[in-house]
Amino acid sequence: MTTLPHRDPDEHDPNDARRLRDAFGAFATGVTVVTTRGPDGNRVGLTANSLTSVSLDPPLLLFCPARTASALPTVEASQRFAINVLAADQQAVADRFARRDVDRFAEATWEDWDGLPILTGALANFACTMFADHDGGDHRVIIGRVERLRMNAERDPLLYFRGAYRRVHVPT
Repeated sequence: MTTLPHRDPDEHDPNDARRLRDAFGAFATGVTVVTTRGPDGNRVGLTANSLTSVSLDPPLLLFCPARTASALPTVEASQRFAINVLAADQQAVADRFARRDVDRFAEATWEDWDGLPILTGALANFACTMFADHDGGDHRVIIGRVERLRMNAERDPLLYFRGAYRRVHVPT
């Protein structure tokens, strides 16, 4: 007797970009804003949800900006960047830094860490120097060495899940 291969109805072609994007969206992530200052002194930033810790020794993290991200050339040129992990009440900040053709810092509260613009009120801030920059298809894989950090353990994170912002719901 021959058994036919079983096809799970929830299985899809990984080359179907829409299905792949939806499947990636099934993983809840935090929301960050990556910031830096260019050689010309201009501040730039972008919203990203691809933050991953890499190593404790040395202290490394990574994020993956799209190759088309307007801030990417400045991040690569400066060789320094900050990761600002957004708190639950900072959705407007995430939206602003995701938009094109606006002054992303115009309505943001920020401070300066040795030339890096740092968003205040974030759940955590990491000031990094470039450790490695790799090809990642239509994205770059940028690894940073953490040089300075600040965190507020009392606040809740802003999350992104299935294409929408979410909040942690902790039963009391």
